[in-house]
Amino acid sequence: MKAMILAAGRGERMRPLTDTCPKPLLAAGGKPLIAWHIERLAAAGIVELVINHAHLGQMIEAALGDGSAFGVRIRYSPEGSALETAGGIARALPLLGDAPFIVINGDVFADADIAALRTAATGLAAGGPLAHLLLVPNPAHHPAGDFGLLPNGQVCDDGTGERLTFAGLGAYHPALFAGLAPDQAAKLAPLLRAAMAAGHVTGARHDGRWVDVGTPQRLAELDESLRAPSS
Repeated sequence: MKAMILAAGRGERMRPLTDTCPKPLLAAGGKPLIAWHIERLAAAGIVELVINHAHLGQMIEAALGDGSAFGVRIRYSPEGSALETAGGIARALPLLGDAPFIVINGDVFADADIAALRTAATGLAAGGPLAHLLLVPNPAHHPAGDFGLLPNGQVCDDGTGERLTFAGLGAYHPALFAGLAPDQAAKLAPLLRAAMAAGHVTGARHDGRWVDVGTPQRLAELDESLRAPSS
């Protein structure tokens, strides 16, 4: 199974840090945010990775290389300008192939069970479940959440279920992105909502550590917690 790490965002809320460093290379706990993801994917046996980039993308390639230092193989999907989440995935589909794959936002930190996500991905199929999302309790900065999780594992957007926040980690079948032009900017949420309406999105709640590293303060707090002896 392959995985994609989304690393093309500009990181406006992280300025001035991201003026000279792409957001996924910002360090927490002594290593770049993206390195935590790569290590967890490798530990779960996922070694074929695709990373997209736009802003300061060559710095990402220079830092990570071909992935051999992490025990993985990295291929890159450069974007002239960021294509949003769905657009970036659609552009990278030729590298990802025809089987379900995992996608992780490069600007989150999570101790998620990647092996369990990999198992869930194997249940995706064209004409059936097209996506499996990890959802987390709503953080203080996003109290309304994103989607509802039903007891049967279905994810919905109709006001039912336990309202939770999308963690930025999910598994997808390529059919979810059918019809998107490879160089067209497109958001992921509309595709997910359409699939939810058809009953084609499942999910699971993640109650472990998760941080949306969206501000310099959150980055500093994460860095401090990861460096603490108990971490």
